[in-house]
Amino acid sequence: MAEVEKQTNCLGCGKPLKKIKRYYRDGKYYCSKKCWHKKIKEQANK
Repeated sequence: MAEVEKQTNCLGCGKPLKKIKRYYRDGKYYCSKKCWHKKIKEQANK
């Protein structure tokens, strides 16, 4: 069985994630709600 790789950077901006400040949506972690919205808009424009 393959191990799941732990996500260490925000998918919106690329900053390292801190345990205290994480935003979890759709099975992925972001550093804030703002970065999550940014990523959603990027995907909608494609």
